[in-house]
Amino acid sequence: MKRLFKYLKRYHWFFSIAIFAMIIGIALDMFNPYLLKLIVDRIIIGKQLSLLTKVLLALAGIAISRALLGYFKEFLFDCGGQRVVTDLRQDLFDHLQTLSFSYFDGVNTGELMSRLKEDIDNIMRTVVFGFMIFTEQCIYFLVASTLLFMLNWKLALLALTVMPVIAFLALRLESQIGAVYDKISDQAVLINTTAQENLAGVRLVKAFGREKYEIQKFLEQNQENYNLNMEQAKVWGRQYPRIEFLTNLAIVLVTAGGGYLVIRDQISIGTLVAFTNYLFMLIWPMRMLGWLTNMLAQSLASLKKIEALFQEQASIKDPPAPVVPKEFKGHVVFENVTFEYNGATILKNINLDVKPGATLAIMGLTGSGKSSILNLIGRYYDCNSGNIYLDGVNIKDWPLNRLREQISIVMQETFLFSDTILENIRFGASNATPTYTEIMAAAKDARVDEFVSELPDGYQTVIGERGIGLSGGEKQRVSLARALVKKSSLLILDDATSNLDMETEYQIQKALEQQSGRTKFIVAHRISAVKNAAEIVIIENGEIVERGTHRQLIALRQRYYETYCEQFQGLLELGSEEVNHAV
Repeated sequence: MKRLFKYLKRYHWFFSIAIFAMIIGIALDMFNPYLLKLIVDRIIIGKQLSLLTKVLLALAGIAISRALLGYFKEFLFDCGGQRVVTDLRQDLFDHLQTLSFSYFDGVNTGELMSRLKEDIDNIMRTVVFGFMIFTEQCIYFLVASTLLFMLNWKLALLALTVMPVIAFLALRLESQIGAVYDKISDQAVLINTTAQENLAGVRLVKAFGREKYEIQKFLEQNQENYNLNMEQAKVWGRQYPRIEFLTNLAIVLVTAGGGYLVIRDQISIGTLVAFTNYLFMLIWPMRMLGWLTNMLAQSLASLKKIEALFQEQASIKDPPAPVVPKEFKGHVVFENVTFEYNGATILKNINLDVKPGATLAIMGLTGSGKSSILNLIGRYYDCNSGNIYLDGVNIKDWPLNRLREQISIVMQETFLFSDTILENIRFGASNATPTYTEIMAAAKDARVDEFVSELPDGYQTVIGERGIGLSGGEKQRVSLARALVKKSSLLILDDATSNLDMETEYQIQKALEQQSGRTKFIVAHRISAVKNAAEIVIIENGEIVERGTHRQLIALRQRYYETYCEQFQGLLELGSEEVNHAV
């Protein structure tokens, strides 16, 4: 709640003016029962018809004023509430952007989407509607209670006898329904995740003919969601009718007691009419108490989930005293680096010295630790022991944003946004704004122009979610262009050409060789992608087991040589041009 109050305080002028308009409107509303008393006692019974015009004009004036004040009240509450939830949603999204890779390794997208959408929408309803109605009903309750005692203290006590019981039932309702809403919130995450994963992977589902399995899985989640909502409905159904009964009982008691006092000539009929109208101003807040309790419980459950996200902290942070080298050369040094993740040792005693402008190639079996070496350079994860230096400065002393500005990366899993090809390439430029010529140059080097020229809208072609609509090779080429358009000292390619044919790969390798000012790290499975590197290292079980140039490793006749023979045994039977491209 403290976090929410911080946002409310930020926009307190909206709520203050709205509450002021609300108070004036309520004050005017309090004249209506008194005017009705005049109509009954002095105009209808007393025959003072001269008062009729004045009373009717007063009622009309109150109605018009209430309408205008009501407009300002609703508008300002909506403005303030929308600003609060907009800031809250933005701050939550901003906070998520600060979290490290390791956090997202253990959380699913559906949960985060639920927090950003459904949970914040629950809070919005409470801030925009619940807070306004709660404030309004509290004022009505206090003012109406005072006026009831002023009219007749005996009837007022009679009316208020049921109020403590109603308050007890409302608190009990909040306690019971709050626990149910916690479960509903968690279940909403599961159902969103199930739907999101199915729709994102719908092609895989259809390819394997698993539609019935996915339907059954969603049915189970949907049924559990139904069961929890029915549990909430049962709690609501048990408690709210009791509140309704007690508020109606108050009306019956006042009508009976007031009628008795009228018969005994202790109060006038007009007084009873006025008292009954003031009583409705008292009863309505008590009836709304159950609805407000329901909304509050839902909002509190959402606040707890959102606050839990805000409490998550990045495992990798900026250093307290950042250091930035005077010149960016791209000199990378690994010094006895060991990396562990989830209790498993991924890398052991890695030592590398990659000179500025040089190319380091990394090969090894799946799961050997190749990608982990690349992830440590940008501090997407931190090593457990040892040091990594970039241009003579430990990367842990670099500001994160400056460190990552020096890195262009093509990750192993290709991800493209649902946008145009042009914007997907432009995305890689980070804080800079590349010219159209620079984008086209990067696209040409990555051989994007070869397939874009065949598209009806060219570079303005909007690709589907995650690049659906492009082949695997085409997506890799766009990702590579995205990395090349960024002017950085390091270029990291994690299996970036695995889906390309050998001719296209060869053309791209020739273009990459022209990137002479960049230090390049290349993870690949093909000899053709790494043979020209200044140094090639072979990783096995997290350790470097071979290192050297292409010719040196061939001469060793060990793991690299075995891979070479496997890949080119059949290729040697082809024409000389293909062999030259490969070897």
